Order: sequence, then C-alpha cells, then structure tokens
Amino acid sequence: MSASVEKSMLIADLQHQILQWQGFKQIEKKDYDVGLGELEKAFPGHVFPVGTLHEFMSENNEEDAASSGFIAALLSFLIQKGGVGLWISSSSQLFAPSIKLFGVDPDRIIFVQMEKHKDILWALEEGLKCEGIRVVIAEVQDIDFVQSRRLQLAVEKSKVTGFVLRLKPRFLGTTICAARWHIRSLPSHVQGDMPGVGFPEWEVELLKVRNGSPSRWQVGWRQNQLQAKRLTLSSDPIYHAKRKVG
Repeated sequence: MSASVEKSMLIADLQHQILQWQGFKQIEKKDYDVGLGELEKAFPGHVFPVGTLHEFMSENNEEDAASSGFIAALLSFLIQKGGVGLWISSSSQLFAPSIKLFGVDPDRIIFVQMEKHKDILWALEEGLKCEGIRVVIAEVQDIDFVQSRRLQLAVEKSKVTGFVLRLKPRFLGTTICAARWHIRSLPSHVQGDMPGVGFPEWEVELLKVRNGSPSRWQVGWRQNQLQAKRLTLSSDPIYHAKRKVG
C-alpha cells in the first residue's frame, strides 16, 4: 500500500471519529434517502444528516414560506417509515393542509402555537428529547451557541432531527448546527401547456455544512420527489461573506 493511500485512509478515519465526537450519526442511504441527488454529496458520506440540528435563515416572510415548503418536502421522506413530527411557531402562517402536496398527512404533524420566544425554545428542547418524535421544527428568531449546544446534546440521546427556522435573525453568530440553509422561491415549473401554478421550485443554498461542502442548487418537486441541480456559485463578495459567518 502506497504512502498516499495510507495517508488518505488515516485522514478519512480521523474525520469519521471527529463526526462521532460531534454527535453526527452516520446512517445508511437506504434508511433515509431524501432524494436530493447531487445535493446530498455536500454532506459527509453523501448522506443527509439526521439526528442533528439544521438552521434555516430567512430574511423576509417570502423566504420563511419557501423554507417551510422545502422542509415539508423533506418531511415526506423523513417520516415515511412512521413516527410523527412537531411544528412549533408563534403564528398561524403555515396552512397545514398545504403540506399534503408533498405527501405528508397533516394528522402526523403536531402543530403548537406559542407567543414567547423562551417558551418556543423550551418546547423545542423538550420535543427533541422525545424519542417518539421523528422531526421537530421550531420558528425561532435567534439562537446562540450555548442554546444550540443544549439542543445538540438532546438530539445526541434521542436521535431526533431538529429544524430551526430563523426569520429575520438579529445576528448570525456561531452555532453547533450541522448545516445552515438559505432557501428562496423560484418560479414554479409548468409542464407543457398544463394549467395551474405548476410545481414548486427553490434556490437552495447551504451556507455552512459541518465537514461538508457548501454550495447552491436549484431544487424542484417532481412526481412526488425532489430533484436537485447544482448552480454556479455567485462571485458577489457579499455572498461569500455570508457563507463564512458561523
């Protein structure tokens, strides 16, 4: 065995150990294939990370709605083998029956509305501790490193996946989340001359991926599945500055 091959194997082994220390649960693709294709190659092992935390950053209500739609599409795969989800928010912006578009039965999602930020954080942490829940989504404006660490400790024990939707965050900062996303709406896809509003399309941006490769994709919902196509990264210096934060 050549020295270069041994070095590569050593590096791969160290990366695997670091992921385990950080609470990253390596899973088999067959267990949770969310159908993101090329996008999943951005993650360690080319597998969408479950049993950990994800942040979704939204600068306005339109991006918040886009993030909610994209998460609903993910839910169709994350709870396809049973279990329920918990969705915590301070408003009734999400129209629950709409998630049926993505094959998600609203009866399998528990919707909780709370007014105070501290109450939402408490419900988020308690939900992430519950092994009977598959996914917890919470709309929280801000979360700091210490709070994210508490949530990560919870999911390391329960293996629940957490999505934190941050609408108009006052600061970005550093968190322990495995991935930081930014979702924007794109014009819907209409097949031929078919009437209607068409199929949802998103510009999906991974600003940060723990031990992965941040990038940007166009993702659409087609025939009850997600399809992703990689986009050329912007040369805008502001875009690159955003990626470096956190």
